[in-house]
Amino acid sequence: MSETQTASPSQLIDARIEELGDWRGETLARLRKLVKQAIPDVVEEWKWRGVPTWYRDGMICTGETYKNAVKMTFAKGAALEDPSKLFNSSLEGNARRAIDFHEGEEIDEDALKSLLRAAAALNRSK
Repeated sequence: MSETQTASPSQLIDARIEELGDWRGETLARLRKLVKQAIPDVVEEWKWRGVPTWYRDGMICTGETYKNAVKMTFAKGAALEDPSKLFNSSLEGNARRAIDFHEGEEIDEDALKSLLRAAAALNRSK
């Protein structure tokens, strides 16, 4: 059995963060911590051969890593209010919205946690 068949989603996310070993891993770890603070009973999943995904009554968001960005994609982002204007990617879609985080950028933690809580509330309301 391969490692991905025996490791839990949380262990696979830990391994991804360690494997990245740079600002992207640090950013993903920080975003993960904020997700867990905002939604304490969130469920972590490992989807599509390597995408950390967070669920609470449905998909909340994913944490994808690219060469120049860590992308947090909200499954129902288009239906969320974004008063702090965090969404900066995938703005043209009917459902999703994303936030691209780049090296050295500040993260508005309070605004992000509010957005995460709103996404969880939207899932509960459906």
